[in-house]
Amino acid sequence: MRIQDLPYPDPGVPDARSGPRLLWWLFRKQLGGQLKSLAWGLLHFTAVSALPFCVGLAVQAVVDRSGTRLAQAGGLLALVCAANAVGDTFLHRTAVTNWITAAARVQQLLARKAARLGSALTRRVAAGEVVAVSTGDVERIGWFVEALSRFTAAAVTLVLVCAGLVVYQPALGVVVAVGLPVLALAVLPLLPRATRRADVQREKAGRATELASDTVAGLRVLRGIGGEELFLDRYRRASQEVRHAAVRSARMWSLISAVQVLLPGLLLIAVVWYGVHLSRQGRVTVGELVTVYSSVMILTYPLRHFEEIAMAYSFSRPSARRAAGVLALERATDSTGTRAADPPSGDLYDPATGLLAPAGRFTAVVCGDPDAAGRLAERLGGHPSEEGPSALLGGVPLDELPLHTARTAVLVQDKDPVLLSGSLRELLDVPASGAVGTDAALAAAQCDDVLAALAQNSLDAGDPLDARITERGRSLSGGQRQRLALARSLVTDPEVLVLDEPTSAVDSHTEARIAQGVRDLRAGRTTVVFTSSPLLLDRADRVVFLHDGSVVAAGGHRELLGTEPRYRAVVTRETDDEAVPGDVLDRNHVPHRREEIEETA
Repeated sequence: MRIQDLPYPDPGVPDARSGPRLLWWLFRKQLGGQLKSLAWGLLHFTAVSALPFCVGLAVQAVVDRSGTRLAQAGGLLALVCAANAVGDTFLHRTAVTNWITAAARVQQLLARKAARLGSALTRRVAAGEVVAVSTGDVERIGWFVEALSRFTAAAVTLVLVCAGLVVYQPALGVVVAVGLPVLALAVLPLLPRATRRADVQREKAGRATELASDTVAGLRVLRGIGGEELFLDRYRRASQEVRHAAVRSARMWSLISAVQVLLPGLLLIAVVWYGVHLSRQGRVTVGELVTVYSSVMILTYPLRHFEEIAMAYSFSRPSARRAAGVLALERATDSTGTRAADPPSGDLYDPATGLLAPAGRFTAVVCGDPDAAGRLAERLGGHPSEEGPSALLGGVPLDELPLHTARTAVLVQDKDPVLLSGSLRELLDVPASGAVGTDAALAAAQCDDVLAALAQNSLDAGDPLDARITERGRSLSGGQRQRLALARSLVTDPEVLVLDEPTSAVDSHTEARIAQGVRDLRAGRTTVVFTSSPLLLDRADRVVFLHDGSVVAAGGHRELLGTEPRYRAVVTRETDDEAVPGDVLDRNHVPHRREEIEETA
């Protein structure tokens, strides 16, 4: 795979059972590139290691006053330098390619997993952890996968050079052959502690990233309550902990680097001392001594790759473990499906609570527990939970449908929908049936003032649909974000639309118009709204009241107000002393849930 051919048509199915298994799977998927890197690495390291031999031949030729052998040594030296240049150039090219393609493969796998899991991903893994895995961790994983072939080339070169020195000059070659493995393995006792410190650093960095993400996401609210300084102080403390952990980790790696410098120096001193002793006895020529000395000095270069591979593995192992943890997550709904791909139709039914949403009707659901309502909305979207299996649409369990079919049949908009940065036209460019136009969806969601605000803030946009929306819609108020998200859901026009508190940040007058607009636009389609707003409840065809996880009443909004005290308490927020007798409730009595203003954050 070449860089220009990215992204992969199919990144494959990863072995996510553990971090090392994921690294090994990535290595096997890039076997062709790894073999290329190994071949160029062998050429490069062999050429580098051959330089001392050429220098030794040249020195001995000068000592023997042989011009012919000096010319031969010069020609051989030029050939080795050319091989070194070619090998180094293409080694770098293949190494960078392996690094980038490995990181890109992991990023594609993470993106595919995020698309399959949807909002369930951030409920099972912290958002900061997902960001850290998809940015810094993929680079560390790519680094180790790429460094493995270079390390293999360096290790093979060391073995060849040691064998060659033993043949070339047995007395000194044996010293080098014994000393080099000691140098290569000397850092092993230090690696566990270095790895632990690297893990601590990465864990603290992940916490700081998560804290920063939460702080930025809630900055508007924090400013509203004067809490930004508190969260900034928390982030400062977290960042200082990251710094201290990074310093402790760097100290250990600097010790490893010092050992990698000190021990080759000691071996070099030993070779020189012993070589001089042998030279005085006439057992070693000057050229042989120079060759062995230069070889030991040059071999410190491939030896550095032992330190690099140790560092790369220490950093990539926890990164690969976290990436494998994300990639091992599975959507409760079968992504391939065990039933036919045709979207079902009919009534929507939740076996756990007994909730029934008739086909083609506008059903409102009142639940006193917001968390229970959120879990029920997930089940209606095809995600089983601890409370029970997924819902049935037309008698077909949603978790037995292929993923794309389930999402086509049922769309769930949660309490906090995300608006991606880009133009409004791009925001509304979603998979849709085509039956609902953009203008109709915006009108039903009462987005006229939102369009005007976007056009005013984007003077270069001739059409409000070309106006830019900042990241997560931070330039918009809470009510404006809710209405744009609602318009996006309406454009999709699914068979079943599930809305969880879609108007909680909208004023009552706008909410009344939205309720009517959604009812009219979704006529003949199944719509389920989780709400306690009387304005929405009064326009629903059917209202279902849940208490303690079960359906306890169903009917019209005004009917339930008069016959079900628990329903009335949830909707009107009344206390026992404020209870309104059922016989005084008439058609003109529609209690309001709140008087929230449009600027709610």
